Order: sequence, then C-alpha cells, then structure tokens
Amino acid sequence: MRELHQRLRRTERERQGRLPEPSAGIIDSQSVDGSETCPASSRGYDGGKSRDGRKRHILTDTGGLLLEVTVTPANVHDSKAAPELLEAFMAEPGRLLELVWVDSAYQGQELADAFAAHGVEVEVVKRTDGTKGFKVLARRWVVERTLGWLSRSRRLNRDHERRPDHHVQMVWWAATITLVRRMAGQRPHWPEFRPHRLAAPGPAPG
Repeated sequence: MRELHQRLRRTERERQGRLPEPSAGIIDSQSVDGSETCPASSRGYDGGKSRDGRKRHILTDTGGLLLEVTVTPANVHDSKAAPELLEAFMAEPGRLLELVWVDSAYQGQELADAFAAHGVEVEVVKRTDGTKGFKVLARRWVVERTLGWLSRSRRLNRDHERRPDHHVQMVWWAATITLVRRMAGQRPHWPEFRPHRLAAPGPAPG
C-alpha cells in the first residue's frame, strides 16, 4: 500500500506542476486510544493528550500529501520518534528533502544531529507569545489537516491493531483513499462521463 500511495502522490504532484519529490515537509503526531486488542507491550500513556494507546507520526509535503508514517507507543516523545520517521523516508534514493517545519516539541541535539546527517534543516513554528485559544499556525495547519483527514477513517479513530506495523498499513490505506478521491474529484463523474448510463426519465408524478 505504501508503494501505491507513493506512486499516486508523485503523479498528483506532477499534475500540480511540481517536482515528484518535495524539498520541504511538515512533521506532527497524533495519539489515539488503543482497544482491548492493542497489547500492553506496544502501547503507552500520553499524559499531554490523555490517550492510552499508540501514536502515529507523519511527514507530509507542503500540500498535505502523506510522505511517511511511523507508529510508536503513545508515551514516546515526538523528538525521539522524528529521527526514525525521517530515516524511513530518506532511505529511498531520489529524495530531495531539505527543510522540515515542526512544532516546539521537536527540539534537542539528538534530533538536530539526526536531521543534519541527511542535510535537512529543521525550522520550529511557534505560537505568538500571549496568544490564547485556537490559532492557525503557518505551515503547521497543513499537517494538522492531514491528521484530520486520517481521523475520518473509522478504523483509525481507535487503534484496533495487534501490531504497530499493521497500524502503519491502515494509515497508508486511509491516506490512499483520500488521495484517490482528491484525484478523482478533478475528473467528470460517471453521469457526465458516461451519459448512456443515465436512467430514462419516468412518468410524471400524480
């Protein structure tokens, strides 16, 4: 499923007049509660979000298309999971990533060294001092929207998977469905594309 999504993602970027591989991306995470089928050995408690389960960490391009995903216990700090996420993406040849936007959780020398090893710059997008309540943050809103898209998948509202790698595949599946619908929405729907399938008008009511 990952390879299918990657091919579709490249096609969609080219359709938009962009390079198949992005030079910039955004990273964020989302914790979800685990069901009784999610074993204790691969789950944890995220005190900040009050979630007992797993956390999915995603990297997207600047349009919100999924580039990479990893899954950890929910108690794993974002800065600890980000190097593995980047490594998984950069492991394939032809990657052009140079800049990643993150929130203030993604800091520390270990993370900086991991990103520098791939020649990727990290830029932290912070809230304005004194700001209260909801605030749309530059760049960050893109990855948060993608997490919202993923949450529309009922399978991802809770973690029902026995293994983290199964959860990863469910994320790819949900992202592929969203991407295909986006691509299909730019083509005529079947009534216009196949007019011969339109039903013949029935008798007038009454």
